[in-house]
Amino acid sequence: MVNLGKKNTLRVLRIARQGLYLDGQNLGDILLPNQYVAPGTGVDSMVEVFVTCDSEDRLIAMTTMPFASVGEFGSLQVVSVDPQMGAFLDWGLNKDLFLPIREQTRRVRRGDWVVVFILVDERSGRIIATTRLNRFLSREEPTYRAGEKVNLMIIGETELGYEAIVEGAHKGLLYHTDLRIRLFHGQKIEGYVRQVREDGKIDLALDPAGYSRVRPLAERIIDELRAKGGRLPYDDSSSPEDIRAAFSASKKAFKQAIGALYKERRIIMLEQGIGLPIDPPDPLPPSQHRVDRQG
Repeated sequence: MVNLGKKNTLRVLRIARQGLYLDGQNLGDILLPNQYVAPGTGVDSMVEVFVTCDSEDRLIAMTTMPFASVGEFGSLQVVSVDPQMGAFLDWGLNKDLFLPIREQTRRVRRGDWVVVFILVDERSGRIIATTRLNRFLSREEPTYRAGEKVNLMIIGETELGYEAIVEGAHKGLLYHTDLRIRLFHGQKIEGYVRQVREDGKIDLALDPAGYSRVRPLAERIIDELRAKGGRLPYDDSSSPEDIRAAFSASKKAFKQAIGALYKERRIIMLEQGIGLPIDPPDPLPPSQHRVDRQG
């Protein structure tokens, strides 16, 4: 089966004045224009091509490959905008890629870089882009291992950190607490899986050690909180001796661990100590919860 908007290996059927006709199987014969024909290519040769449509929406093959293909996410630049129809993106081919208004989560402007998913539109049969990304993320349970190296694309920023697409399939999060650099929308980088949570959410890091330096301590703190009814008397004002006695860890590591847990909203800061955020057995009145910590 030949796929529109993807790389295919096709057989040459016949030679014509304007180029070679390839066996497009389910799509019919497809022209490979002369400008893409390599010397020595003839009937029955197998050629690797990208199948798309020309400016008149006729099927065409070319040996030039786009920045991203159908079924992939890509970071592309807006080259022009039609306020009634949508935007056109540079995806590395002579014909720009259409981003309809209905497929925009926010209106884009000329010069913007946008992260899109590329698909064949069911309505028109044409290749289009969409910024409505969540529909195209994998619904299968992630099977990544802690410490596994993965390819990432940054797609947004939240209070907690940067959202990224993991291996073109799942969404994960790089926490601000782990980062010393700013990242930008559409940036492609390598990262590492910190953990896959029970709910399928993926924690990421740029450093292979990353948060793993304090992760075991953070999990011990959570375990201790559960064992002690959801509250502990330790926080960043506790003495190094008390921290060492309770967790066999330095105060610096303890502060990093509870800081990360707080950013992840897995703990709350109390007037004295820390607590679990939901249904502690003996909750403090709201007035005794600290919304923010100074110093």
